[in-house]
Amino acid sequence: MLETTTNDPRLASIPQGIHRFAFLTSACTVLLLMAGALVTSNDAADSVPDWPLAYGKIIPPLVGGIRYEYAHRLMAGTVAILTLVLAILLARSGSRFLRNLGFTALILVIAQAVLGGMRVKFHNPALTATIHAILAQIFFITVVSLSLFTSQWWNSAPPKLDDRASPPLRALSAITAAAIFVQLILGAGFRHGAFGILPHIIGAIVVLFLSIWTSRTVRVRFGTVKQLRRWGILLQSFIGTQFLLGIAAYWAVVQEIQAQQPTAAYVILTVAHVLVGALTLAASVVLALSAFRAIRNDATVSAATTVAGSPATGSRTEGSRA
Repeated sequence: MLETTTNDPRLASIPQGIHRFAFLTSACTVLLLMAGALVTSNDAADSVPDWPLAYGKIIPPLVGGIRYEYAHRLMAGTVAILTLVLAILLARSGSRFLRNLGFTALILVIAQAVLGGMRVKFHNPALTATIHAILAQIFFITVVSLSLFTSQWWNSAPPKLDDRASPPLRALSAITAAAIFVQLILGAGFRHGAFGILPHIIGAIVVLFLSIWTSRTVRVRFGTVKQLRRWGILLQSFIGTQFLLGIAAYWAVVQEIQAQQPTAAYVILTVAHVLVGALTLAASVVLALSAFRAIRNDATVSAATTVAGSPATGSRTEGSRA
C-alpha cells in the first residue's frame, strides 16, 4: 500500500493548505482526547443521562460533571466537522489513496459518536467505554497519518536509503508502533474496569524496551537523516515521560481510592498519562511510516556502514538534505 502511495505522481501536486488543515484536525483531536480523559478522570461519564441532547437541551446547565461531558461533546462535534471538511478536500486532491483514507477518517469519527451515544444509553463502561477509547486512538493515528501523507517531504520523492543491518528499521519501527497500540488498549481496559493492572504493567516494560531499541537504531544508523532522527528523538522522549507518568498515575489511583472524590493530582496525572500515551503512539506510527517511505525494501546494507571507505550512497544523499 505504501509503495502505491509514494509512486502516485498526483501526490506531488497536493496543496499545502490541505496538509495544514490535516495538521489542524490532528491538533484538535489531541484536545478531544484531553476532553475525553477529563470526563473519565472526573467521574463525569454518567453526568448527562441522554444523547445527543443533554437534559433535553442543546446547552444544558453547565454545573458539576456536566461541564466536562458537554465540553467533550462540543469538542467531538468540532472534530467531526473538521474531519468532514478534510474528507471533502482530500476527495478533490486527485489521489484515490488520500480520498479513501479521508473517507475512512470520516467513518471513524461517526462511529465514535455512535459509541459515545451507546455509552450514555446502555451504561456499559467496561465494554463501550473501552472500545470508545480504542477507536479514538485509531482515529487519531489516521488523521496524524494524513498529516504526514500530505506533507511536502512525503511527496518530494526523497532518495531511498539502504539498511542492511538486522533487524531492519522498517520492521522494528512497525513492531514498536503495534506494541504501543496494544499497550494503549490494555491501558484503556484497566482505566475503564475491563481487566486488571498486571497486563498493562507487563506491556509497559515491553514497550519501553522496544521504544528504546528503536530510537537507538535510528540514532546509530540514520543519525544524519532529519526526517527519521526527529521522530526517533520524540519517541524516546515521549516513552520516557509516559513511563514516569504511568508510575505517578498509578500512585494517584491508589490515593484516589481513599478520597471522597477525584483529587487534582489524580485528574492531572491520569489525563497527562492518556495524552502522552496518544502522542507516543503518534510518534511511533509516523516514525514507522517515514522509515517505510525513506528506506529501500530490498536493501541489505546499513546506511551507516561504509563501502570502500566511503558512506553508503543513500545515507550520504539524504544526510545532505537533512
